[in-house]
Amino acid sequence: MTTRQFGAPVQRREDPRLVTGNGRYLDDLGHTAYEAAFVRSPHAHARIIDIDVTEALDTPGLVGIWTHEDLEGPVGEHLPVLIPHPALIAPRTGRALAKDEVNHVGEAIVFVVAEDRYAAEDAAAKIRVDYEFLPAVVGVEKSRAATELVHDDVPGNVSAHLLQEVGDLDAAMAGAPHRLSLDLSIERSASIPMEGKGVYAKWDSDAEHLTLWSSTQTSTGVRAAVATRLGLPLAKVDCITPDVGGGFGSKIMHPWPEEVLVPWAAMILGHDVKWTEDRREHFISSTHERGQLQQVEVGFDDEGRVLALDVKFWHDNGAYTPYGIIVPIITATQLLGPYKPGTYRVEFWSLYTNTVLVTPYRGAGRPQGVFAMERTMDAIADYLGIDRAEVRSRNFILPEEMPYDHGLMFQDGRPLKYDSGDFPASLAKLKALVGWDDFAAYREEAEKHGRRVGLGIGCYVEGTGVGPYEGAHIVIETSGRVNVATGLTTQGQGHQTAFAQIVADELGVPLESVHVTTGDTRKMAYAVGTFASRAAVMSGNAVALAARNARAKALKIAADALEVSADDLEIEDGVISVKGAPDTRMDIGMTAVLSNPLRYAFDEAAKAATQFAGTFDPDKPPVADDEEPGLEGKDFYSPTQATFANGMHAAVVETDPVTAEIRILRYCVIHDCGTMINPMIVEGQVHGGVAQGVGGALYERMVYDESGQLLNASFMDFLMPYASEVPHVETDHLETPSPLNPLGIKGAGEAGTIPGSAVIASAIEDAEGFPITRMPISPVELWELRQRHERGEIPSLRRAHSTNTE
Repeated sequence: MTTRQFGAPVQRREDPRLVTGNGRYLDDLGHTAYEAAFVRSPHAHARIIDIDVTEALDTPGLVGIWTHEDLEGPVGEHLPVLIPHPALIAPRTGRALAKDEVNHVGEAIVFVVAEDRYAAEDAAAKIRVDYEFLPAVVGVEKSRAATELVHDDVPGNVSAHLLQEVGDLDAAMAGAPHRLSLDLSIERSASIPMEGKGVYAKWDSDAEHLTLWSSTQTSTGVRAAVATRLGLPLAKVDCITPDVGGGFGSKIMHPWPEEVLVPWAAMILGHDVKWTEDRREHFISSTHERGQLQQVEVGFDDEGRVLALDVKFWHDNGAYTPYGIIVPIITATQLLGPYKPGTYRVEFWSLYTNTVLVTPYRGAGRPQGVFAMERTMDAIADYLGIDRAEVRSRNFILPEEMPYDHGLMFQDGRPLKYDSGDFPASLAKLKALVGWDDFAAYREEAEKHGRRVGLGIGCYVEGTGVGPYEGAHIVIETSGRVNVATGLTTQGQGHQTAFAQIVADELGVPLESVHVTTGDTRKMAYAVGTFASRAAVMSGNAVALAARNARAKALKIAADALEVSADDLEIEDGVISVKGAPDTRMDIGMTAVLSNPLRYAFDEAAKAATQFAGTFDPDKPPVADDEEPGLEGKDFYSPTQATFANGMHAAVVETDPVTAEIRILRYCVIHDCGTMINPMIVEGQVHGGVAQGVGGALYERMVYDESGQLLNASFMDFLMPYASEVPHVETDHLETPSPLNPLGIKGAGEAGTIPGSAVIASAIEDAEGFPITRMPISPVELWELRQRHERGEIPSLRRAHSTNTE
């Protein structure tokens, strides 16, 4: 009997290779390639007056220097707006090399190629650029004030403005028995993967074919963008993604300037060219996220039920908008979480600043939205003196109300309609896991010993599995080996394990027979990419559908060979046999042999497919009109809408009464991603996500000065949680299958990160007894808040220190 793989905690198959140093990352490739370096702007906002390369020309090993003047045609044009939107009223993008003006520190101005990176850096250091300084617009508040402009032709620094409204909010707010207002803030952060970006290109002048390798989250997107920029037929470009040392959103952008310039140089020079990003470059020229100012007004009844919710926020999109306004759209829609406000109005302004551009970072706008909603729920509970969990429960969408249509437009241009979930059941699990009802006694005991502890909670819903599609191609070899190709990329999610589990079950073959390739346009040319917790939903289902097609063909071939009906056959451990008569059988590899009529026998097995083997009906063509040779399956999965995963986190923190240091004592997670392919991988995703959530709450921030200089652009100054700061994560799961796809799965990749700031803010607030409205928070900031609270500048919470008061 074949052991079922789907749902089993199978150990990740890719890990032994990676943890023993046998991974193949971008910088492991192209050892004989020329290498590139860039002259980047040291100023946040300035006009380029002159570029003098004279001193650099005699650098030993120099191959070439290019400025914008040297870029012809599409190579020198503005980079594309990848996701247009009607509300994006003033989109602006940069160029591969800045032309007349730079708009953030780190913007590329000069491109240098040399025989090695050392020579390229030496030459770049000798290039002189003269600037005329312009006022820098740094931070949301300064951008909103609009006393200075990032782009002269964008009034008010507003790139986008969007309003969505459901119901008569003004009437509902006026009739609400109670109203509260909150001013909230989330600061900038960044994903900071272990491996920076990188691209390596090889041009075959005889075949007029370009092959590039990129540390990217979307190889097909890079391929299409580069082909367009370089004027090449798509069929003459391939993009391969090697092992990727993390992405978290920063590698979703395409094309990066370097992804245009490196292959362009390879074509011009007739020689391989490579560029790998150093750490400072990543800080100042990659992408950031998170920065928002928020205003919330909520109307509610005596029971804490939300009757009207009015949210305004201002989003920092940096100097350019190549990725559109996906992040603030997600904030605006995912803010609602598991709740059903009576009426809802949300309005946002996406603003330009002279800082690094913004694209999604793990969570992608949801941490900000959850922070707004969960701070609101805690404020309602405090105002009414009701248990915080109870207030949430009274506002939940109930299982019998699924599917639930919020009446809003989601990030994929489709309705925000939840497909499944049981929020009351998740809350019950969370309360049991963290000991919610027993916390008052725990706090009382801690206080006897001079300790200050608090309990926090945060709930969220995450749109996952956004379209438009993903595909898969499966080939079964005569040996029984199963080759699976899917076009999306992998940067640590365990795709080679999870997809193999799906295929093994669908085909009835051993797991070790299945081999998965991702991110190679030579194997799968049509794909979208790995982001937005979409890989398992999209490619998982595509892989399943493709496997079913391959299985059906294998059974048909075996049925003809064994002279039985295909309905009477089954496949177990790679063997096709007649149900009830297991001795009538053949290996699945033999059906692959028979699927390909041969003139020549290459081995013993192949003899069965040759013309004199006597296995074919002489009255039929060797390959039927509606079939192809070979045992393959190919299919695409394209959903009508996103799936919606959900979860709830709780944390117990201790705040030092003297130093204000914050320590997480417990961290509990309840997660629902539908049917789990591999619970062990889901656990790993949750744990990694919690680490980034903790980082976003307590450590990670991008600190700019008023002139637009990033002050902590190194690991000396940018704080991230180490293993010593990441708490042990206690987890439990709920599985409410999605009705939208064959496998019933929903995404899991970002879940651990999303509520981190909200949960820890809730816990610190509970420990301290006064509101926490800005994140991240440091011990210094908490100490200062204490001083302000003691001076009466910050009000005390109204509720007593009890989780059960009603």
